[in-house]
Amino acid sequence: MTKSAYMPLTVAASGSLEAYTHAVSTIAMLSAEEERQLAERLQQDGDLEAARQLIMSHLRFVVHIARSYSGYGLPVSDLIQEGNIGLMKAVKRFDPAVGVRLVSFAVHWIKAEIHEYVLKNWRIVKIATTKAQRKLFFNLRKAKKHLGWFNQEEVKNVAESLGVAEHEVREMESRMSNYDMPFDAPDDEEESAYTAPVYYLEDKASDLAEQVADDQWDTAAVDRLQAAMRTLDDRSQDIVRARWLDNQKLTLQELAERYQVSAERVRQLEKNAMKKLQQALAS
Repeated sequence: MTKSAYMPLTVAASGSLEAYTHAVSTIAMLSAEEERQLAERLQQDGDLEAARQLIMSHLRFVVHIARSYSGYGLPVSDLIQEGNIGLMKAVKRFDPAVGVRLVSFAVHWIKAEIHEYVLKNWRIVKIATTKAQRKLFFNLRKAKKHLGWFNQEEVKNVAESLGVAEHEVREMESRMSNYDMPFDAPDDEEESAYTAPVYYLEDKASDLAEQVADDQWDTAAVDRLQAAMRTLDDRSQDIVRARWLDNQKLTLQELAERYQVSAERVRQLEKNAMKKLQQALAS
């Protein structure tokens, strides 16, 4: 059975979060007996319609759980979509013979998917990678009642209640207090723009001394070329510029028409001019 086979109503399909919330709230809830019968049909016969009814009747619970994670600054609609994935996983694994209601069984799966989404998207740099860190992250968010840093007594209380070391609480609090900074500078030219990392990270691929030397060599080369060009007569200078230096380069025939000579004569003048330039640059 694939996920798409019994995909529930989505926020995008309903047009807005308010419309979606209203739509799922109007779906009738199942009695314990109806839920058991549908679960048995799904388990024994692979009945996708039964799966759809089980999912649809529990979408309101996903919305309720997802809203409790709105403090992470992530779109509630995305949290709901992730929670719906967890609900579908729960429905697929639900065993009515155990004797518990689907909503009690599904809570773990719904929260697990939302937790994974929060941890992947709340910060670019992951702040919790191990199972213990993830547990500490979410519990610390609940325990933190004010915007300031924990004092020592609060750190001690949180560490004892969560069964972790005090330094782990401090470390996680520090990670949670950091914020993402774009690498590139913003478009505005305010003073704050110059705090972007792009201005401070070292470019190991470049050598400033080598760059300065290259710039000086280029400047010297241009000066020597200009001095060499001044050793040529005006026509030879014009031919060299038109053939090699100008953006719109001319052909031998176009220069021949300009000077009322043959193209072969222009080629000879160009060859002689280039030879003189080479001698002047070599001296």
